[in-house]
Amino acid sequence: MSIPNATTIPVPANSTPTPHTHKPLHSTVKFLTISGKLDEALQLIESHPITHRNLLTYETLLRACIAKKSLHHGQRLHAQLLRSRGRNGAHHNLLNNPALKSKLITLYSVCNRINLARLLFYDGGIETIPESVWVSMAIGYSRNGYSKDALSLYVDMLRFFRPGNFMFSVALKSCGELFSVGVGRGVHAQIVKSEEGPDQFVYNGLLKLYSECGYFEDVVRVFDEMPQRDIVSWNLLISGFAGRGQLFEAFDAFRRMQVEGVGFDGFTLTAALPVCARINALSGGKEIHAQMVKSVIRPNVFALNSLMDMYAKCGVVDYARRIFDGMGKRRDLRSWNTMLNGYAIARRMEEGLKLFDEMLGSGFSPNTFTFDALLSGCSHMGLTTEGETLFHRMRTEFGISPSVEHYACLVDILGRAGRLKEALGVVKNMNEKPSGRIWGLLLNSCHIYGDLHLAETISKVLFEIEPKYVENYVVLLNIYENAGLWESVTMVREMMEKHVKKEVGCSWIEIKNRFHTFVAGGDLELGSSEEYQKLWSAFKEAMRVVGCDNGPDYGVVLRDVNEEIKKAWICGHSERLAAMFGLIHTGSGIPLRITKNLRVCADCHSWMKTMSQVTGRVFILRETKHFHHFEKGSCSCKDYW
Repeated sequence: MSIPNATTIPVPANSTPTPHTHKPLHSTVKFLTISGKLDEALQLIESHPITHRNLLTYETLLRACIAKKSLHHGQRLHAQLLRSRGRNGAHHNLLNNPALKSKLITLYSVCNRINLARLLFYDGGIETIPESVWVSMAIGYSRNGYSKDALSLYVDMLRFFRPGNFMFSVALKSCGELFSVGVGRGVHAQIVKSEEGPDQFVYNGLLKLYSECGYFEDVVRVFDEMPQRDIVSWNLLISGFAGRGQLFEAFDAFRRMQVEGVGFDGFTLTAALPVCARINALSGGKEIHAQMVKSVIRPNVFALNSLMDMYAKCGVVDYARRIFDGMGKRRDLRSWNTMLNGYAIARRMEEGLKLFDEMLGSGFSPNTFTFDALLSGCSHMGLTTEGETLFHRMRTEFGISPSVEHYACLVDILGRAGRLKEALGVVKNMNEKPSGRIWGLLLNSCHIYGDLHLAETISKVLFEIEPKYVENYVVLLNIYENAGLWESVTMVREMMEKHVKKEVGCSWIEIKNRFHTFVAGGDLELGSSEEYQKLWSAFKEAMRVVGCDNGPDYGVVLRDVNEEIKKAWICGHSERLAAMFGLIHTGSGIPLRITKNLRVCADCHSWMKTMSQVTGRVFILRETKHFHHFEKGSCSCKDYW
């Protein structure tokens, strides 16, 4: 490997020296650098001979240059040191001093002049370079995105030194950026063998390496082995769980973090609040909000947007609006979009459309996410005219090309309104290839209006592009059942058995800071308990009295299943089990918040309305995308979902 020649480093012309001062050089230079007078400090140094006695003075100036990223002043001092070496011989080469050399390398790297840092590093050969200078050069590479060079430098250093924690941290960061888990494991082995013992930065570097490379089992193992964990450690664990879809584990990690009194930072908020939103953990979200209020650090717009999104997705859209209103002029476009989406999922589009007008009046221009929220809200509330108008304005007034998601909303809007031919025309004239979701929405509209011929045509397309998606088979099967075509029902059943495996319905409810999960047809212990049976008998009698005991709707199950199995299937749906559990374990007047991983079926929807009437309780059910607020025998969706 050829060593670069240090004489190629640019040497600026020396300035005219000023007369010697009578004050001690170091104290004067220190005062000038603190005052930001780098020109005067440098001129004072240049007026004195370069000598080992003034090493601390040169370091003081270089620290100020690094802090202010002043390349010019640092190069002038570097030039002084080079000229002194030429005049006085190698024994006066102050550039061999580790502190000065490290600081000059750091200055060049923070000023994005990694080429100058590299030239200085190799000046004089690498055999005599102290460890601290290796570390500075490696950090410089890493700071400027030269991960391969940093890792190569680490490997070269192994010929001369046993690396310490600083070098381990740089190597781990580089391995993570290069997704080189194999080399990272080698570094990990050297860390284990090191006599120094890993510090907090090294442990966090290991967590980040394994997390970025997708080896989360190693993240958990390292985390459990750590003698101490700081906020960074917990943040990496929480975000790792969340990234893998292990939302309850992520939420549990956040709870443990708070119990241990670690506190939180901005990254904690961005990791934990979306988890609370996705699992409908309103209590956890409120805890975070309380900590934000108590904190001396004012939350930024991003944190407030995340908090607003959490409240909206937990079905408390009025809380979200309070935060939105309190932001005032700090709102950005994401703030408006988050609030609009909150109104959409809460099925409060009258307020959403009014807010959209306010947004335009405030000078904000909508983007594609704005219309995602608006059109989705219109499609789930049957606002046909409003939805069509928005779709047209999106293209003509705001110049936004519709995405597949926008087309899906328009197809759903037209299809639900019974305008199937127009919806099919939209699909055929799309600029992009229609997705399975678009065809599925059109198929669902065929089910609503009994268009058998179009349904069969669409199903052929769907079975080609989504052969394993169960919902398509179920909708077609229901269409055939309604038409009394039993041979076709049998055919679809056979296709389902061959191609798909039905996703199990799962619901959960949070009671006293604990999540309780139920699956369809599961929890036999709950169903057979004395409390359950007693409560169920009382509710059945109450439903009979109010005239609501009309029996289950079997349209959501297969017709050739016997009556007892049908009854058990419907009555054992996971959201009903969660609701019954909540009624048993909470006091009267407390709303029951239930989350389901699938869409609620028609019979469970009717059941929830009835239960809200006979119990006087409020049931808040969140399905895949939207909320149902059941109160006094009615639902917020007005039976349109």
